This record gives sequence, C-alpha cells and structure tokens, in this order.
Amino acid sequence: MRPYLIALGGLSGSGKTEIARRVASTLDAPILSLDSYYRDAAHLPFDQRVRINFDDPRSIEHELLLRQLAALAEGEAIAVPVYDFSRYVREDRTERLLAGRFAVVEGLFALYWEDVRRLAGTRVFVDAPDELCFARRIDRDVRERGRRLESVIEQYASTVKPMAELYVRPTREFADVVVSGCDPVELSAQRVLEHVSAQAAQAAP
Repeated sequence: MRPYLIALGGLSGSGKTEIARRVASTLDAPILSLDSYYRDAAHLPFDQRVRINFDDPRSIEHELLLRQLAALAEGEAIAVPVYDFSRYVREDRTERLLAGRFAVVEGLFALYWEDVRRLAGTRVFVDAPDELCFARRIDRDVRERGRRLESVIEQYASTVKPMAELYVRPTREFADVVVSGCDPVELSAQRVLEHVSAQAAQAAP
C-alpha cells in the first residue's frame, strides 16, 4: 500500500510540529521530521559546529531525505537517522519508520525542494508573526535541546530570521493549504484534514 504523504512546512516556531502531531494522531500516521536529516558534523571541532547555519537548506542531506521519502511513498519501511542537537552529530542508531495509509513530513524545508513536493498529495504552510516564532524558538531550544539562552538569541538574529525570509517564507506559494500558527491547533489541523480527505477521495480507485 502506498501512503498518502502530507508535507507540512513553515517558519521555525510557527507551530507546525504541533499541527503535524494533531494531523498524524487523527490519521494514525507516522511523522517524518526533516530535523533528522541534518548533516553529521562529527568531523568538525565543536567550536565550528556551533557556527553551522542550520537554517540554510544545504544543512539538510537532501539526497538521503529524497531517497528515503521516495521509498516511503512506495510503501517501504525506512531507517531514519537520529540527530543529537546538543552535539550537532548523528547518533549511531536509526529509528525504523513503517509506511501506513498516511505519513506526515514536517520541517522548515518541507516545501522547499520540488522533488520532495511532488511526492506529497497535500502541501501545507504554517505562518506566524516573528515575535511569536521567536518566543517559541527560545522555549524549544533551551528546554528541549539544551541550548544556552544567549546562543539562541544570537542565532535567531544572525541566521534564523534572515534565512526564513530567504528560504522558508517563499515556499508559501507552493502550499495547497496555508494555516496560521496563531489559530487553535485543532482548527488548523481540521483544515489540513479536509484537504487530505478531498484529495485522497479523488485518488481512490
């Protein structure tokens, strides 16, 4: 069985992860996070790792992402990399992700690459004001990823915000559904699910 893929992209801190979780929960679907595909920086000294621009799409191993996403779209199980954000390296283990009826692909650049977009039946962009994204980014990086507050603030100003304007916001034009990260999660998820339902029904034999 080939899964119906939902690509959900948008600004860092826009709320896309929570929307993806709600959609995935409703559809009993796995989530494939693009964060898993950051390139391994183990070959670099730590002081160089912290200066990597993780908000540039070139920091994602697009070739591996596309290869695994294409396999998932064919109904195959894939071995997803596990990224350690405290050390900026990939762990030695992977996590097995099984194909189902649906799968959600979530991340900053989910709508950036044309070859990735082509695999998705529903393409979603999550937008939100900069100040809200900034506050959420601080909370996530300090609480979940062990980052220092000062480094998060510096990174947001130097790379996160300018890269969002350059690489992420323009992908809004490729979305079938645009939702606001300010809206209740259940409302945004419902809009996505309505599009999925309509498109999946059209694709059914």
